Amino acid sequence: MRTIQRYASLVLLIALGASAPAQIKSFTLEEMATVADNAIQGQIAASRVFRVDSARDGDGLFFTQLTIVGRSLADGRPLTADVIFQGGFVSETEGVFNSEAPSADDVKIGRSVVAFYRWADDMGGNVAGNALVAAHGGIYRTVDGPRGVAVLGRGEGYAIAANVRAEHLETALASLYSTKTKR
Repeated sequence: MRTIQRYASLVLLIALGASAPAQIKSFTLEEMATVADNAIQGQIAASRVFRVDSARDGDGLFFTQLTIVGRSLADGRPLTADVIFQGGFVSETEGVFNSEAPSADDVKIGRSVVAFYRWADDMGGNVAGNALVAAHGGIYRTVDGPRGVAVLGRGEGYAIAANVRAEHLETALASLYSTKTKR
């Protein structure tokens, strides 16, 4: 009898898992530009983790806000943007890890990055702001190289799959955003 119950439980778990919708979306650069309001290339100047308690969404929601100072990749203008994602640590004992959040190393103060963001009226707990698109998939490190700044690709399924020179990315995004605004 126990064997039948275990087997039935296993079948039920498999069936529920198979019917659960996938939460991971891969993006091409064109799709990312379509979803994002803008992309910024710059340096992380500040990082702030904050907690929100919400009767609707639950207590203890943590968010990280990055202030990135640089320029818009849509039009090249100087830009400072506050970009928010779910997760973060206030201290070693208080905070939450979100598997969809960027790694701590990717969002250190002083890190040079490209970030795609989109305005969200409510990311949970009535927090509104520029949400990092595709969570950890919306931020890319940049490095200085012998031929200029390079944006480090993250592999297949990410908007920037392979390393690309920043000037080439900017040209591509400027074209995509100009097409987007004409529609």
